[in-house]
Amino acid sequence: MTYAIISVGGKQYRVSEGDRLLVER
Repeated sequence: MTYAIISVGGKQYRVSEGDRLLVER
């Protein structure tokens, strides 16, 4: 499975391929 680790505001989100990334703003 392909996934990306995205760091936002000091938090880490793991986004799998086909998933949606919901970021709190």
